[in-house]
Amino acid sequence: MDYHTLTGKELKQIRTLGQLKAAGYQAKSIKEELRDNLIAKIKAKENVFEGIWGYEDTVIPDIERAILSRHNINLLGLRGQAKTRIARMMTLLLDEYLPVVYGSELNDDPLAPLTSYARNLIEERGDDTPITWWHRNERYTEKLATPDVSVADLIGDVDPIKAATMKLSYNDERVIHYGLVPRSHRSIFVINELPDLQARIQVALFNILQEGDIQIRGFKLRLPLDIQFVFTANPEDYTNRGSIVTPLKDRIESQIITHYPKSIEIGKKITAQEANLKGKPVENIHVPELMKDLIEQIAIEARASEYVDEKSGVSARLTISAYENMISAAERRLYMNGENKTVVRIADLIGVIPAITGKVELVYEGEQEGAGLVAYNLIGKAIRSQFVNYFPSPEEKKKSKEGNPYVIPLAWFGEGNVLDILASQSDKEYKQALMEVPGLENVVTQLVKNLLEREKEFFMEFALHGLAEYSQLSKRMLDTGLQFKDLFSSMFDMGPGDEDDFDEDDL
Repeated sequence: MDYHTLTGKELKQIRTLGQLKAAGYQAKSIKEELRDNLIAKIKAKENVFEGIWGYEDTVIPDIERAILSRHNINLLGLRGQAKTRIARMMTLLLDEYLPVVYGSELNDDPLAPLTSYARNLIEERGDDTPITWWHRNERYTEKLATPDVSVADLIGDVDPIKAATMKLSYNDERVIHYGLVPRSHRSIFVINELPDLQARIQVALFNILQEGDIQIRGFKLRLPLDIQFVFTANPEDYTNRGSIVTPLKDRIESQIITHYPKSIEIGKKITAQEANLKGKPVENIHVPELMKDLIEQIAIEARASEYVDEKSGVSARLTISAYENMISAAERRLYMNGENKTVVRIADLIGVIPAITGKVELVYEGEQEGAGLVAYNLIGKAIRSQFVNYFPSPEEKKKSKEGNPYVIPLAWFGEGNVLDILASQSDKEYKQALMEVPGLENVVTQLVKNLLEREKEFFMEFALHGLAEYSQLSKRMLDTGLQFKDLFSSMFDMGPGDEDDFDEDDL
C-alpha cells in the first residue's frame, strides 16, 4: 500500500496508528509538505494562485521561491493588494488530509508526538492508538494584530481554574492553556497588519521563528512547533501606527513586496472577478468597454492625486465597489422607468462617488476641498485621460488648420442652449436630449472606430463630458443629474454652489 496514492475517503478509513504505519505514512514538516506539493504543481504546469491577477511575473515567483526555500514570509504592501487572499490560498499546497492523535490539543503527529498527552497515549496503546484526520482547510489560522493582543492570546498562559479543577500542581504541563500559535502546530499561521502588534508582543515571537519553541511563564517547556508563518504589513514608513521590530524582521526569511495592477486590463480582470453582481439583471444592462476603463482610471487618478495620501494607498476595493454602484445606478433606472434593457451612462458615474469617498484617505488639502468634491474631480480626470483614446484633443483641434470637429455642438451651447442629463431619464428621453445637440451625433459616428449602434448615445454623452474636462463647456452637478452649457456664459451667471465647477485650469 502506497500512502501517497490513497484518496481522502480511503485515508479516513485508517483509524489506528498501526494501520497508519502499514499504509507507509511518514512524518513530514509543513514546510516540506508545502515544498513537495508546490514542486508537483510546477511540474504539472498548474496555477497555484488562481484568480490572483498581475502577479504572475513578480509576486508569485517570489512566493514560490520562498516556499521552495522553506521560508517564513512577510507580504509587504499597501491596502487592497491581495496579501491576505494569497496567504489563504497557500492551503491549496497542503495535503488534503493529515493524521493526528485523537484528542490531542495541539494536533500531534502520530509519529512525532509533541504533547505529554499524545506521548503517554501512544506509550499506553501502541499501535492501537486512535487517530483522526484533519482537513487542509482547518489547518489555517489568521489573527488580526490589534494593540490589545497579549502574549497569553498568542502563546498561552497558566490556567489556575484548570489546575484547581483537575487538582494539578502548577509544575504540571497540563495546567497550561495554549494560545493560538501552539494550537496552529502543523498549520499555516497568519498575522495580519504585523506593525500594529505591540513591540513586546513581537518579541515573544523571536524564539518561535528562530528555534521553533515556546516559553510559557516559568515553565521549562520546549515545544518544537511546526508552523508556516505568513505575515502581512504595510510598509513601515507608510504608517504611524507602529513598526516591525528589527530583530523580528531579521528572523522572517523572505519579505515580498506586493503592488497594485500595472495596467487597466489587469485591473478590469480583478474587478470583474470580485464584483458582487448576484441577483442583478446584468444580462439587461450593457456596459461599454470604455466604462470599465473609466472605473479603473478613477483608481489610477486617485493614486496619483495630490489630494490623496499616497502613503495610504488606494485599494482595489475602490474599483470593485464603484463598478457595483455603477451597475446599481443603471438597475435603479430600469425599475423606475419600467424598461427591460438599458446601457450604462457616463452620468451613472455620479452614483459611484459614495464608493470613492470611503476608500481614499485625504491629505490636509483634500480634507479642505471635501471628500465629495475630490471624488467628483477624480471622475473628471479619468474622463479627461480616456477622452483622447477615442477623440482628438479639443485643445489641439482648436489650433488645427484642418478644422475643429467640435465647432457645431459648441456653437449650439454658445447660443445659450442648455442640456440636462438626469439620472432617472428613460432611454427614450436620454436619446432625445442628446439628439437636440446639432453635430454631436456626427462627431461620434465619424471619430469613434467600430462604434456599436447601442453605444452611440453613450459616446455622445462621453464627448460632452470630455469637452467639459478640456474647458470647452461648463458642467455642473444638479440634485438629479448633470447640466452642460456654454463655459463663458456660465462664468457670468454663477449661482450658489457653482464655484466648484471651475478650477485654475478652467480660467
